[in-house]
Amino acid sequence: MSERTVTLLAHEGALSILTINRPDKLNALNAAVIAEIASAVREVATREETRTLIVTGAGPKSFVAGADITEMSAMEEADARRFARAGHAAFTALELLSVPVIACVNGFALGGGCELALACDFIYASENAKFGQPEVKLGVIPGFGGTQRLLRRVGIAMARELVMTGKTISAEEALRIGLVNRIVTPQSELLGAARETAKMIATMGPLAVAHSKRVLREGAAKELAAANDIEIEGFASCFTTTDQKEGMAAFLEKRAASFTAK
Repeated sequence: MSERTVTLLAHEGALSILTINRPDKLNALNAAVIAEIASAVREVATREETRTLIVTGAGPKSFVAGADITEMSAMEEADARRFARAGHAAFTALELLSVPVIACVNGFALGGGCELALACDFIYASENAKFGQPEVKLGVIPGFGGTQRLLRRVGIAMARELVMTGKTISAEEALRIGLVNRIVTPQSELLGAARETAKMIATMGPLAVAHSKRVLREGAAKELAAANDIEIEGFASCFTTTDQKEGMAAFLEKRAASFTAK
């Protein structure tokens, strides 16, 4: 953690918080930020105490305003391919974390910022949040998973419109199309709202939460029959755990469960 300069990773018991910390650049993503996100995700993945991860940006203006155009403007094809692969690897690792990941979007989430939010399980936004994939305005397309995760989140027709026009939408519009789960007002209460959700998740069976996250993710790309088979196997595998025995015993005994992630 001491080597990180443009991201902050804090641990508060069952909650971990990753903050992109370049407020003077509106938290824009460059190669260093991508590498530090990947490092932070690896740390969270090995931290047994973490039950939820919150991802946010420093300052009141921006979650992540996009990729760093100054850095990208000098890239050739091979450089761009490496940059995109690094971004995909970091965001996929974030998406594949066994714990739920909440994006707290406090301002601009454009380009790579929108893609970072899409790699999270769900999004809480402040009233001043703005979303978009404006890459076509620069003569390129989204490169960190935006075309693919966006269509899976809001449908292909809406994804086509957002990607092909490059337009920016408000938090209210993002909520309407299903990109955002919740708008929190005032902005100062955004992180607190995510903390409350994280606390709720922390009281649930952690292995069950991890299974549900995996089954939802894997099933989303399958036909219904195949997706249902994934659910059946996930459901059955829960019955190999101590947590399942504890959770059901606690229910029958009318007491709070004490889960151990075993």
